[in-house]
Amino acid sequence: MGMPITPATADHRSPNGSADAILLELVDEDGTTIGTAEKLAAHQPPGRLHRAFSVFLFDAAGRLLLQQRALGKYHSPGVWSNSCCGHPYPGEAPFAAAARRTQEELGVSPSLLAEAGTVRYNHPDPASGLVEQEFNHLFVGLVQQSLRPDPAEIGATAFVTAPELAGRHAQDPFSAWFMTVLDAARPAIRELTGPATGW
Repeated sequence: MGMPITPATADHRSPNGSADAILLELVDEDGTTIGTAEKLAAHQPPGRLHRAFSVFLFDAAGRLLLQQRALGKYHSPGVWSNSCCGHPYPGEAPFAAAARRTQEELGVSPSLLAEAGTVRYNHPDPASGLVEQEFNHLFVGLVQQSLRPDPAEIGATAFVTAPELAGRHAQDPFSAWFMTVLDAARPAIRELTGPATGW
């Protein structure tokens, strides 16, 4: 008798087993699960609505941690984005996925991670031709450890104040979804960091 298949033990790759064939959870407009699709297929035009998450981590001074996506990534390589983002495995809670990917990508566990609502968007990426049709679960948190970024995922990191972000956003390339998820998370960010930080 084999091990029961649970989100923790399941192999989340599709039968052909390639890295880009990881399965995503498809959802309806209310965020209810309706099936699965391979990661790359879900992002090909016109895109299929799927569950995702975005994490915004801050240091003790209220500065936001940005990551520059590694140049080797097939989707939005080299652009700056929020601290961590990704997709839960089918059946995996978004909170658990956010904590897991933060550890995998940044090498840290947040000292606090709180839900910050959801946002639904449709963002085509002109450079890759891929489409982000996402029902995105937002999280805000604090990071108090030294980062150990995975170079396969992250090219660089930076902690920025709100004014520094505005200047950087005006001159550097950012992910197509960045401002949408940041704006949706702002109420929770202000609650976390306090009004003096300007978020």
